[in-house]
Amino acid sequence: MKYYYDLHIHSDLSPCGHKDMTPNNIVNMAYIKGLNIISVTDHNSTKNVKALQEVAANIGLEVIPGIEVTTREEVHVLCYFRNFSDAEAFGNIVYESIPNIKNNKQIFGEQNIYNSKDEIIGQIEKLLINASKYTLEEINKIVYKHNGIIVPAHINKKSNSILGILGFIPFDLEIDFIEIYQKAHIDEKLINKYKVLRNSDAHQLIDISESVNSIELNSIFEIYEYLKL
Repeated sequence: MKYYYDLHIHSDLSPCGHKDMTPNNIVNMAYIKGLNIISVTDHNSTKNVKALQEVAANIGLEVIPGIEVTTREEVHVLCYFRNFSDAEAFGNIVYESIPNIKNNKQIFGEQNIYNSKDEIIGQIEKLLINASKYTLEEINKIVYKHNGIIVPAHINKKSNSILGILGFIPFDLEIDFIEIYQKAHIDEKLINKYKVLRNSDAHQLIDISESVNSIELNSIFEIYEYLKL
């Protein structure tokens, strides 16, 4: 059976996320667009994942705990976990590793934390888009210790991608998946040894994927085995 997915969505917690990207709005838009599986991967924080999961549980939408980390090299990597507790623990490590630079709300907007009723229950004051102190290799090891996987993000973008920053994918980086930004071109020869996820990198509701990218599974919960989580 085909299950439609978008595993790279930003909530209003990300400084680049639109104000409308609240838990209920994201879940309902994903449902309207015919998606079955999503992941909200905010920059260097997992603080809105739990609310998304609570909202999605009411309509049978699966939310994979996730986070988008900026490594010391300025490479963006998506990190996915089977359990929220592992994602949360890893997210706390990443958050503590980014510089203590205050968010300028006039420039980047608010970094809001929500509950499942779309009520703002807090704000993160430290700017989330800064780089972690951990290298790509170190992030991979820490994620593995927390029972997760990393996926190099939007490798066909020039900015903050592993190809844009390093120019290559390190041969000793133990990964199975890479992410393709679905609106940009990629030379298929570069990715033939990896499984590919095609995501939206949505920062506003309209950009969340339509039901075009799918994975063949016997049940929705097999997504974790597919991702090797």
